[in-house]
Amino acid sequence: MKRRAWLTLGAVVLGGGGVVTYAVASPSGDPGSGGRAKRPVKVYDLALKGTTGGKRELPRTDTEQFSLIGISWTGALKRLDGTAQVRTRDLDSGAWSSWRDLEVNIDPPEDPEAGMRGASEPLWVGASDGVQVQVVHEDGTVGALPKGLEVNLVDPGVVTEAETKATEPAAFVAEESSPAATPTDSTVPTDGVTVTPTDQTPTSPAPTETTATPTVSASPSTSPTTSPSPSATTPSAPPSTVPKPPITSRAGWGADESLSPDPSEYNADVKAVFVHHTDGANDYSCADSASIVRGIYAYHTQVNGWNDVGYNFLVDKCGTVFEGRKGGVDLPVLGAHTYGWNRESAGIAVLGEYTSTSASNAALTSIARVAAWKLGQYGADPAGTVQLNAGASQKNYFGTSFTAGTKYTFNRISAHRDGYNTQCPGNSLYTQLPTIRTWAAGPVQGLKVASVGGAGLSGSTYYTKGAISVKWTATTPSSLIKSFQLLVDGKTVATTSGTATSANTTLPLGSHTVAVRAVHQSGKTVTTAALNVVAETTAPTFTATPKLSLRTGTVSTTAVPVTLGWRAADNAALSSVKLLAPTTATYGPTTTSAAKTAKSGTATTWSMRAYDYAGNYRTSSPSYTPVILQETSAVKSGSWTTRSSTSYLGGKSYSSGSKGAALTWTFTGRSASWVVSRASSSGQVYVYVDGVKVSTVDLKSSTTLYRQAIWTKTWSSSAKHTVKIVVVGTSGRPTITTDGLVYIK
Repeated sequence: MKRRAWLTLGAVVLGGGGVVTYAVASPSGDPGSGGRAKRPVKVYDLALKGTTGGKRELPRTDTEQFSLIGISWTGALKRLDGTAQVRTRDLDSGAWSSWRDLEVNIDPPEDPEAGMRGASEPLWVGASDGVQVQVVHEDGTVGALPKGLEVNLVDPGVVTEAETKATEPAAFVAEESSPAATPTDSTVPTDGVTVTPTDQTPTSPAPTETTATPTVSASPSTSPTTSPSPSATTPSAPPSTVPKPPITSRAGWGADESLSPDPSEYNADVKAVFVHHTDGANDYSCADSASIVRGIYAYHTQVNGWNDVGYNFLVDKCGTVFEGRKGGVDLPVLGAHTYGWNRESAGIAVLGEYTSTSASNAALTSIARVAAWKLGQYGADPAGTVQLNAGASQKNYFGTSFTAGTKYTFNRISAHRDGYNTQCPGNSLYTQLPTIRTWAAGPVQGLKVASVGGAGLSGSTYYTKGAISVKWTATTPSSLIKSFQLLVDGKTVATTSGTATSANTTLPLGSHTVAVRAVHQSGKTVTTAALNVVAETTAPTFTATPKLSLRTGTVSTTAVPVTLGWRAADNAALSSVKLLAPTTATYGPTTTSAAKTAKSGTATTWSMRAYDYAGNYRTSSPSYTPVILQETSAVKSGSWTTRSSTSYLGGKSYSSGSKGAALTWTFTGRSASWVVSRASSSGQVYVYVDGVKVSTVDLKSSTTLYRQAIWTKTWSSSAKHTVKIVVVGTSGRPTITTDGLVYIK
């Protein structure tokens, strides 16, 4: 890996507070209507100073626009034993952030070269125009810090066509806190501020100002990255056992290939994949992901001094996969991501920081897809393990010691911390690795049938008339699923894509088993437990036609108390019985009666429908008429007195206290009820039906009640009947009051 040549350019030095400002290079390109002008990638380097051996700092300083920050020092293998913290000022709001730690314990280069620098992980902070930095030795007061400490600011620019279509403003100019330097001022920086170019096309400053003159990055190539042809130094690209996921090419995210002039190096194969996080904020917009990748690329090449971005692939929280190190995504490109293990692996980094925040399912899905594809090129099971040859003697995050030249067992999909002493990829993402392995390797997880449309479930059996729609769910993301198959009696009757969630079929009459099989992209299959499904078209029957019978209760001309009774059955499984008219109600399969009221003197159709679980049904709609016979229509014997009140049916009633007095009604019907008034002084009567004494009824009540159906009688069919009531002449309360008879015809 080659270190880029450092170039020190002029900067304005302000007196008094050590505050540094820059003049902005004129933006290049035509922004177009409502868009943003293209702006090149730039890296700015500000020296950190201090009077003590254990601390270096940079006070609050105005800067050019930047979005990514880190610190670096002389000596690629030198460690910084301490803490580095930064604060940044938001470009839009002007608010300063809280202090944020930089990850300084990062992997050194395996083959260090002259000019490479030690550096922290870069931290994405979003568009900013001010910085404050402090670096403190681990003991806080003494101990040497590395030489050449500086803060490195990266402006990823506006490079791709998609970014120029955004409506944000173009590059800004930082306000100066003192007059600009004159042409006679020295242009050699005396405060350690360096502007590092990323390209070869300078932009001229105004002739009356002394400026830091960053060069303008050339437009990146728009042609997609292609794999070089196989040669003695370039391996061939073996096909994978699983599909290649969509990958945004280097041209797609705006890579300036002039920053990586050296040829790619290749491994023999990919035995394992190491998962990383890039650190930085998680609240970035996915529209900025290409900018973040560009910033990391510039940092790795212009700050670390590497020949390319270290990771083979990068993934944002929306699941977009970006090509990392050049050389061909389908080739075993040598990366710089996991110290001691780069020679046999590929590195995938998730944009963001996942110590306490879990990575999104979209990100996990893309990691699983890339890992499965790369490992599948070499026939490796993503859920398996492999022996890797240590390229360096060291310890990992868990204290496991490795000796160079010795083989050690790793999961095919491992974390950065498994191979090196770092917290990367964060505790939360580390706990998600088993999910990634499972998704990548298959079979499909969490497969279950959610519902069977067109069928009803009774117990453990579904019933249908034939056509069914089976819906299912699975926890494995659909992009990792090749297909689903609907099985009937163990045979495939329908095949869908991996994104489908249902399939339809029509079953022949009879009993069947139905199941769903999921085919993972690896070819592994899993099948749900078989469901019992019966296809049948026989409608239920009413073994007892719906009938009305009179019941006790308060009677009016518009509401006669009745009981609706029925019985239904099915050859398979009765589901429900519904009342369709004159009102609506739904009853369970074991319910056979319901209390209702009916209007007197009017023929009413009582329509009921019996359903089975398959959806077959039968309707029965008999008609009944409740008829009120006033007391005046009865044949009298003995002494009776007429009473008048609006509380009585028809406004009148008969009353008698004479023992043996009787009233007789004759009618043709199948149910009858006797209607009376009741009070605490009411007496008793004998009831005769068709000449036979059937009951003695006591009308006494603690409260006065009118129009009470107190006695009822129902027959199996309609016929001519007589009902006779005879006054008992009860001692002390002989009087009874009758309000008529109701029958159903």
